[in-house]
Amino acid sequence: MTTLANAKPRAYGDGLFEEYPVVASDIIYEGAAVGENASGYARPLVAGDVFLGFAQQTVDNSAGAAGAKNVQVRQRGHVQLPIGSLAITANDRVAVYASDDDTFTLTSTANSLIGWVSRFVSSGIGVVEFDAVAVRAALT
Repeated sequence: MTTLANAKPRAYGDGLFEEYPVVASDIIYEGAAVGENASGYARPLVAGDVFLGFAQQTVDNSAGAAGAKNVQVRQRGHVQLPIGSLAITANDRVAVYASDDDTFTLTSTANSLIGWVSRFVSSGIGVVEFDAVAVRAALT
């Protein structure tokens, strides 16, 4: 291994966004929770998937092969979501799960961890702090 002898500028991202290849014959809509299937492709989240983030734009791969298109996801941040059974007592950072790409709950059974309640807004509505990298680490 050779160490650097000169400056070597590198291209860095901010870690906020990432792109993943999309599963065949599907559409991921802007704002959808995105999950990873068993083959490593992004899809509208299905309960039990590893959470990748939230889609930043709609990607229509309904006529394409797996990996023909990529979806850009926001990997971390805060998002206001409807959360089943959310009450004001959730301000203590309870875990939030998804059972599909637009259904969020406090129930872990068979669902996908997506983040933690950051702030109670009103009955059934909360701000969720999400970090797909931290979620993946929490699962291993």
